[in-house]
Amino acid sequence: MSPISLFELNRFVRDLLLLSFYEELWVTAEISEIRRGSKGHYHVEFVEKEDCAAGQFRAKARGNIWQSTASTLLPKFKQATGQQLQAGLKVLVKVKVSFHEVYGYSLNVFDIDPTYTIGDMARRRQEILHQLEEDGVLTLNKELTLPRLIKRIAVISSSGAAGFGDFNNQLTQSEFVFKTGLFEATMQGVEVENSIISALNRIAQQSERWDCVVIIRGGGAVSDLNGFDTYPLAANIAQFPLPILTGIGHERDETIIDFVAHTRLKTPTAVAAYLIQSRQEEWERLLQWETKLFNATKLQISQKQMLFDRIATRYQAAAHDFIQIQHKRLQSLSNRLQLKTQERLLTSQNHLNSLQPRLRSAALHTIQRHEHRLEKTETTIQMADPKRILQLGYSITLDQNGKALKDTAALSVGSIIHTHLADGSLTSRIITKD
Repeated sequence: MSPISLFELNRFVRDLLLLSFYEELWVTAEISEIRRGSKGHYHVEFVEKEDCAAGQFRAKARGNIWQSTASTLLPKFKQATGQQLQAGLKVLVKVKVSFHEVYGYSLNVFDIDPTYTIGDMARRRQEILHQLEEDGVLTLNKELTLPRLIKRIAVISSSGAAGFGDFNNQLTQSEFVFKTGLFEATMQGVEVENSIISALNRIAQQSERWDCVVIIRGGGAVSDLNGFDTYPLAANIAQFPLPILTGIGHERDETIIDFVAHTRLKTPTAVAAYLIQSRQEEWERLLQWETKLFNATKLQISQKQMLFDRIATRYQAAAHDFIQIQHKRLQSLSNRLQLKTQERLLTSQNHLNSLQPRLRSAALHTIQRHEHRLEKTETTIQMADPKRILQLGYSITLDQNGKALKDTAALSVGSIIHTHLADGSLTSRIITKD
């Protein structure tokens, strides 16, 4: 057999493929790579993975979506699935086998069935949720009690994200004061999972400082939310010790972490509105309790006032009766005292009347007795009168100082003495003393 050229061989293969696969085929595959060429064409690598060994492939094929097809096919796919055609998606594509002598075997894509991709995404999501349920952690965060008064909020977001700015502005403009702390995280791309888990770990180290955690991200392409649909991130959120609130994407967006979080809100502004409403409801509850307390206090005061009035009336009547009784008792005592006084006065008067004759007799006897004593005293005084004694022949001698002399010891020779007789006085000088 004579040899043939490579070109001839490739053309022969091309002809065989065209004869065998002259019609378009629906093929299921996973996109491992997709890139846009300079002329608007998209070049795709399709793969089929082994079921039992990650990273190993059963088949690979190069695919092309020409610009004329891509201009209508890709927007239709995004509108139906909510995301761009990208690596990691399983797709059902209508292709035609092609073989070029230079570029080799490839699949030209003419159509994509978005329902297959949507179903696969839903299946993967259900697998994750089922695994979380089997592990017993699916509803753990939902079972936590959200504090009635939410003031301290740990926020996981990107500092430059518009959603974070809207969230902060709404809280700031409310009439309530919130304390927020930002724990920076990547909110799109392949780093979403590790970045948010790292932020959760930092919050867990100071969990006593926060009432709850908020994970927020503004709107964007749905494909940017794929990082939120992972089992490790969902498991971390489900088992986190603080209640977690999510507000990710647009109202229509929904991720795995929305299912496991304590409370799922539609957008970052919806999370802020929920927090403000929670504080408003708590404030209204306080006002209601204030009103109830005021009314209860007013009722208590009214009841106590009525009771006081009844007791006061009873005490007034009792006091009146007591005064009457005491007045009667006092009147009786007064009458008895007056009667006793009159009796005592009468008895004393009778006693005085009976004492008067006795007192008169005793007084006369006493006067007579003292008169007798006075008479005796007068006689005694008269008998002791110095004049009488001098008339009896006695004399009184006085020293020069006028003191009566009773002995001679007080006198000396030359002393002057005065002698008083009944009819006169003599002055003498002592010449001798015997």
